Amino acid sequence: MLGKPTTIFFDVGNTLLFPNREVILKPLHNRGITPSIGQWHAIERKTKKEFDSQMRTGTVDHGFWRLFYSHLLAELGIDDDALQTQLTDSTRISANWCIVPPGTREILERIGRRYQIAVISNADGKIEDVLTVCGIAGCFRTITDSGIVGYEKPHPAIFEAALRGLNALPEESLYVGDGYAIDYVGATNAGMQAMLLDVSGAYRETNYARVESLKELEERLE
Repeated sequence: MLGKPTTIFFDVGNTLLFPNREVILKPLHNRGITPSIGQWHAIERKTKKEFDSQMRTGTVDHGFWRLFYSHLLAELGIDDDALQTQLTDSTRISANWCIVPPGTREILERIGRRYQIAVISNADGKIEDVLTVCGIAGCFRTITDSGIVGYEKPHPAIFEAALRGLNALPEESLYVGDGYAIDYVGATNAGMQAMLLDVSGAYRETNYARVESLKELEERLE
């Protein structure tokens, strides 16, 4: 049961903004290969389960996207380390996360009238610029970027910095993100409530608090 928050913090990637796959997958397109969105989501579900398991055992190197592309290229029958690195590096560039689902700004504005809302993102120090270009930066009271703070989720320091920035209490704050090991565990370890925005359906078979769209989150909050 979701408690009544006063503050809602959002992740960015796969929560508010989504990857520009035309740009990121251009090296594959140049080879005449265009993975479908169904393939993308299937690989995402597989990778999240494996990544979360590795995080629990402490063996992961925070290389989610490298793991993702190892699975995608294997499915495509491609063995090319240089290509894997090229795809991984391109996906880690904040500017390549610029796809805004229709209605995102309007939903954020409505939520923002009832709660103070903000961002906590693992990024490269440029996520505010990306949110500005995408037209939604103005929805948030603060934007906390790991590239500026110096700590990445799930480290509690990045959540604590964001809480201080709004003078918010962790127990009265909700964090919404797409990954269990990084977002859900990181937020709850910082004393916050957590909700997964699970577009790909990676966590449908779990008991974690989750929604599959920003609209569904708005409805849950109501």
